[in-house]
Amino acid sequence: MANDTVLERKSVRAGDRIFKEGAEGHNAYLVQSGEIEIIKMIDGNPVVLGTIGSGGIFGEMALIDDQPRMAMARAKVGGTVVIISRKMFAQKLAKADPFIRGLLNILVKNIRTYQ
Repeated sequence: MANDTVLERKSVRAGDRIFKEGAEGHNAYLVQSGEIEIIKMIDGNPVVLGTIGSGGIFGEMALIDDQPRMAMARAKVGGTVVIISRKMFAQKLAKADPFIRGLLNILVKNIRTYQ
């Protein structure tokens, strides 16, 4: 197996921050085990937008539209995440149907606009 196809894994403990709101996004993540909360500061208060469990992906929006992170990701429950690099994500996206790529861009733009 080539080095660029090896999946990097990261163990997280409850409370660990994976990325912060406003940060530049270099990776997306796949939850292998545990739970991750997506938290956005609204009027100075942290608001949980959702929880991602095993098999879920988060952090992909920054890789789709190259914009800063719109929320923070923090481990709610300890576990393991698989790190998906920008290069790997771009390779997978390049293989997708152009209609699907366009649809993803529209969806991400709409999510960012209405959050």
